[in-house]
Order: sequence, then structure tokens, then C-alpha cells
Amino acid sequence: MQYIPHFIIYTCYTFKFTCMIRVTLLAIGFILLIVQYFIHPIPNSTQFVIFLIGIILLGVPHGAADLLVATENIGKQAFSTTKFFAIYLSRLFLFAAILYFFPLAGNILFIFIAAYHFGETDLFQFKTDKLIGKLFVTSYGLVILSIILVNHFEEVIPIFMMFESGAKHIETINWIDGHRLLLMSIAGIAFFTTTFIYFLQYNDIEQKDKGDFITRFAFLCVLLYFMPMALGFTFYFIIWHSILSLKNIVGYLRVDNNHDSSAIIKQIVLYSALALAGIGIFGFSAFYYGNNSAMAGYIFIGLAVLTAPHMEVMHSMYKNLRNTAT
Repeated sequence: MQYIPHFIIYTCYTFKFTCMIRVTLLAIGFILLIVQYFIHPIPNSTQFVIFLIGIILLGVPHGAADLLVATENIGKQAFSTTKFFAIYLSRLFLFAAILYFFPLAGNILFIFIAAYHFGETDLFQFKTDKLIGKLFVTSYGLVILSIILVNHFEEVIPIFMMFESGAKHIETINWIDGHRLLLMSIAGIAFFTTTFIYFLQYNDIEQKDKGDFITRFAFLCVLLYFMPMALGFTFYFIIWHSILSLKNIVGYLRVDNNHDSSAIIKQIVLYSALALAGIGIFGFSAFYYGNNSAMAGYIFIGLAVLTAPHMEVMHSMYKNLRNTAT
């Protein structure tokens, strides 16, 4: 209970600071868009290199502090590192098995897990413990993913077709390709419906905050819509999501001064190296095919299996932040 005032101060300060960061990140996005369309199109090979560098420097590190975050999540309760890794790895291997044995169901599950995780990170300042809040953040993430993936589905299809499961589900892939507008419209309608209901239920949110949120969301959607798939995913996952996540994680860990900056950095570096080694197993397998699309596909699989256990840790963190700030 003694840390509640610290959490409240942190949450209020973070909300204003996060708004500034998001405006800055949007500005970076528009610079990338200007370069792509008005100066010189960024080659696919260059986009892939930017993606790899971003994964190494920001993408993986933003999930590498999960052990420290999990330690903070339980407060004064006894924490077992062995138990944490046993649960963490069991979830990782379980999700990997689902993707392997049930690829269609696994990919659908991954989309919803990723959508919730992206939405909860972007909207952590909103109350999401009730059903409408969960639908709100999930629909937000689904819009983001539909713009990145469905809108550029012609760039996604070759990645699916690298795997045997892609050929087995070619009818589903073709159906998605032929119904892009429908799927994106459903995601958009779901988002605006849940947003409207959410703002009605939580009518204490200031009108200015609602307007700022919708405006930033609209700018983000425009950027992702016009960017190529690889560049759009890199911008959102690396530049946007990972930076915001790292900021939230560091602030959360330092709020009660239990973790200093050096400990956080050492933790992130250590587990980033381990995670990159695991992802590398998938990535280097793509050298057999000898193309960037294959490597990207294997890296996406590595990221996918890491998302499930990481999302659970982050969900607990954001839940603690919301509970202690109310």
C-alpha cells in the first residue's frame, strides 16, 4: 500500500510523457513515408535489414526483462525463478506445438493474442478490466494488424506458402485475399462500436483526451496503410510498440526503487542474447531457402511463440498499474 502514491504519480506523469513520445514516433513515421513516396522507395532488402536491426536492438529487448517484471508483479510474495521459467517455457512450447500441429487455429489464436497485447500496451492508461475494456483493446489491435497484414496480403501470401501448412490451407488463404475489404471493415466497425460503448460507460474521460486518442490512432492507421508491409510492421512493432513497452517496463521497475538502471540493463542484455539465440534457430533455418522472405517467416514464428508467455507477464504488469492507480 505504501507504493500506491508512487504508482499514481508515475501513471499521471507517464500519460503526459507517453503522449509526447507518440507524437514524436508519428513524426518519424511520416518522415519514412515521405522518403518512401517522394524521395526514393526503400528497397525490400533495406527494409529487411532495418527490420533485423530493430529486432535485435528493440524488438527482443522489450521482452527480455520479463523475469524482472514478473518479480515486481508479485510484490512481497515469495518468487521462484525456477517456477517462473518452468511456466514461461511450458507456455512457449505449448503455443509452438499448437502452431505446428494446428497451424490455422494457431495463427488465429496468435492474431488475437497479439491484438490484445498491442492494444493493452497502446491503451494501458484506459481501464480494461471489464469485458468492454478487453473488447476495446482487442479490437484496437485487430485494426492495427488488419492494416499491416490484410491490407498487404499479397506480401504475406509468399511467407505462408513457404510452409507445408500454407499449401494445405490455400483455400483459406485465397478466401482472405479475396475478402480483404470485408475483414478490414469488420475490424473497423468492431473498434468504433466498442470505443463508443467504452466512452459511454466511462464518461469521466475528458473530451480532449478522447479527441487526442482518436486523432493519434487515425494518423497511425494512415501511416500503416500506405507503408509497405515490411516497413509498416517494422515501424509499428519496432519503433512504436517496442519503444512504448520499454518505457513502461523501465518506469514500472523503477517506481519503488527496487531495481536500478544498471540491473535492468544487465537483465535485458542477458535475456535478449538468450532470446535471440532461440529466434536464430528459426532464422538460420531460412538460409536453406536463400531468401529474405523465408528468413522473415522463420523469425515471425520465433516471435510468435515468444508472444504468448510475454503477453501474460505484461498483462499482469498493466493490471497492477491500473489497480494501484485507482
